[in-house]
Amino acid sequence: MSKTYWLCLLLFPLSAWAQLRPVGLRVEHMTNPSVVDTRVPRLSWINLPSSAQARGEVQTAYAIEVASSREALLDGRADMWRSGRCRSAESCLIPYAGTALKSTDECWWRVRVWDGRGRASSWSEPAHWGMGLLDSSDWQAQWIGAPFDGAAPLLRKAFSVRGKVKRAKAYVSGLGYFEMYVNGRRVGDDCLVPNFTNYTYRPGLDHDRVPIDVEFSQYRVLYLGYDITDLLQPGRNAMGVVLGNGFYECNKTWVKRFGKPCLLCQVLLEYADGGREWLVSDTSWKARPSAIVVNGPYTGEVYDARRETPQWATVQADEASWAQAVPAEAPMGKLTTQTSPADKVTEVLRPLSLQRLADGSIEVDFGKEISGWIRFRNVSGRVGDTLRVKYVCESPLGVQEYIFKGAETESYAPRFTWYVFSKAVISGVDHLTQAQLQAEAVNTDVPRAACFSSSNPLFDRINEIWQQSQVDNMHGCIASDCPHRERSPYTGDGQVAMTTVLHNFDAAAFYQKWIRDMRDAQDKHTGYEPNGAPWQVGCGGGVAWGAAMTLMPWEFYKHYGDRRMLEESYGPMKRQADYMLAWMTSDSTMNQQMVTPGTDKPCRWLNLGDWSPAFGLPADELVHTFYMWLCLDHVARAARAMDSTADVQHYQALADAVWRGFHRKFWDGAKQSYGDFGSNVYALRMGVPEDRLSAVKATLRKEIMVTYKGHINTGFVAARYFFETLARNGMNDVAYAAMNQRDFPSFGHWLAQGATVTWEQWDGGNSRNHPMFGGGLVWFYRNLAGVQADEARPGFRHFNVRPVLCSQLDSVSYSLQTPYGEVRSTVRRVGARTRQQVTVPVGSTASVWLGNGLTQDVRRQLKAYKLKARTKENGDVVVDVPQGSYTFLY
Repeated sequence: MSKTYWLCLLLFPLSAWAQLRPVGLRVEHMTNPSVVDTRVPRLSWINLPSSAQARGEVQTAYAIEVASSREALLDGRADMWRSGRCRSAESCLIPYAGTALKSTDECWWRVRVWDGRGRASSWSEPAHWGMGLLDSSDWQAQWIGAPFDGAAPLLRKAFSVRGKVKRAKAYVSGLGYFEMYVNGRRVGDDCLVPNFTNYTYRPGLDHDRVPIDVEFSQYRVLYLGYDITDLLQPGRNAMGVVLGNGFYECNKTWVKRFGKPCLLCQVLLEYADGGREWLVSDTSWKARPSAIVVNGPYTGEVYDARRETPQWATVQADEASWAQAVPAEAPMGKLTTQTSPADKVTEVLRPLSLQRLADGSIEVDFGKEISGWIRFRNVSGRVGDTLRVKYVCESPLGVQEYIFKGAETESYAPRFTWYVFSKAVISGVDHLTQAQLQAEAVNTDVPRAACFSSSNPLFDRINEIWQQSQVDNMHGCIASDCPHRERSPYTGDGQVAMTTVLHNFDAAAFYQKWIRDMRDAQDKHTGYEPNGAPWQVGCGGGVAWGAAMTLMPWEFYKHYGDRRMLEESYGPMKRQADYMLAWMTSDSTMNQQMVTPGTDKPCRWLNLGDWSPAFGLPADELVHTFYMWLCLDHVARAARAMDSTADVQHYQALADAVWRGFHRKFWDGAKQSYGDFGSNVYALRMGVPEDRLSAVKATLRKEIMVTYKGHINTGFVAARYFFETLARNGMNDVAYAAMNQRDFPSFGHWLAQGATVTWEQWDGGNSRNHPMFGGGLVWFYRNLAGVQADEARPGFRHFNVRPVLCSQLDSVSYSLQTPYGEVRSTVRRVGARTRQQVTVPVGSTASVWLGNGLTQDVRRQLKAYKLKARTKENGDVVVDVPQGSYTFLY
């Protein structure tokens, strides 16, 4: 039993304990995933105490039951796994240990736990996961497509069921996007699926916009699983799929085509008599053009309702005019379950206003910028009239047009694209009311998991507009740079913003998929990590972009405690770091100069340092060297977590050599500086030699407060470390000043111009929806509120609460749903003292900093809680607390 358990028993009387309740059951970071293809899924839950006053609660044991049906589980017939009582305090990522899982298995599970008094909880509510097709030989279906180009194809198949169907499940992928229907009813509520991956080989990547000569580690295609049992009817049935182009059939400045839209579909019918039948996509399917005559991420969508095929996915459809489906060129990608969140309609906005313009068009305002589309309900028009939507956006967007068929009323929303807007101008309709339209935000379904607030409303708004920009850029389970102009999965933007994302969203399943995309995109021979993953040909970047392959798995591990992420990523992390070493100079710095394939000329878009500066950029070589040190340092940390002593020594020695090289080469003794534009921030983040630390701090303070009048002076890469590094080096007041500005360059300057999302450039140039500068907002959560994960006990098994409240700030509050439950830190000034409120979930412990000096007030509070404090060498008072909510005044 853990030391925490015995400590809690000693410190808290039995009357303080409350029975636990397991909730929030998950499999592989997902709630009820329909398809999983890992043969040993991991199960997690959160323990809630039945009383908000409980302190010192621990789980001392658990029992898990898994059954092949919900009914069997509730009847106590756990025919797949009955773990028995397992003595353990762990509730996260418990490996399944029942009978061997097979393709198409349906698994229902529940858990109960025992508390510190040995009392068992009730069983949790049942949860579920489904197994995918685990072996390539399980696939009998054929990739098929349409014998025509142009309109989005409809593909259909009529079939009969021979008796009572116990279960029916479709395993399906349609490239680029698909929607499935059974007997005229849509299957599921997913949008823009499957999630984006590096589907298959594309020739000519070494001669495209950003040319790379890379042999990717893996191609991959995702498929989904849908239970369609309730959509079937006795006797004759029909199923259909409409295919969209997506990024698969797309040529644009930023992207390169993969292939022609195609479908792979395999439906399992399980009958009540025990029989099984497979329905598969093949050339017996029928094909016909749909009413979607134009579609694509960049082109938008045109829907001609005059071309609709009534009841096309029902048994009533007349197949006389349908063509035979044809075999499609199969993508090379490994078929893999989409055990990751899909895009969905995540928010619905009603119009704030409708205004008739002079030309007769109507301007609609929804109040904030979203990524999605406008849905029209019950609108009217003559046959051939065209409803047009021009979305108001600084970047180019595709069209949205609907051509009326002349029915009394008609309804429409796009399917296979998205737009970015807060306003739109609508033409082609004579009459429109607010009740006839709504804006639907469409994003990868990654829910918010945190709440931040402070006594400075500007800080709250900055956090809000960054959150909006981040979700606007989540599609296909990747994070793009911008959701309109490029729509590309830049790895540099991703690694810079990731820590802020983890402190705001429930993003474990999201990053589990996207980091795998990065492993797939890595050059299998050199270890080079491209600037985008999945790779798109417009992704310019440099060393800080490729560094994502090393930095992001470590951040994931630290935040979620998922060792499998390190196990799967450790090799790629080392290979990426080793690739960087190929560019090490004789003085132990890095100056990457990748050339355009087939030439000896360095390509700027492969070798960037920082980007989007306020005033200027630091030397590329300095930024490259910083990231080489950071990656080597992170590999050494990962090696320590993986118990690889030899690798710890090897990579730590290399990191130390680069650290020395950086400080030798870039330090200017005469100027007492490493340079402008974030150079001193990079140096302090690395840690500078003690004999120049005071000088560097003084230089940086003067640089920000005098030269730049209290404003940030960096590009987006250095901005990730700007505020946090200032706070950690005794300059929290400087960080506050920069965050609190309302003129150029600052977040407040964007807000003053009406921004509801964050922008790409401090001056408003280029894209006005870019989340990358949000990387610096970790200062809100990790410094002001003081909540910091502990890499020695990752996943918030233990965490620190060390707030640094600025004198200009009266209060700050932050809560986060961690793998063990809610963590909360609320700090408020009360006269000359500080009130610190902390919440620690079951399964976690925290170390809380309570100011400097162990006063009598603090002693009395600790005695009341039966806690003991320790005083650090600098006088800081730290108290270790188990589960519960605590209030300290110091």
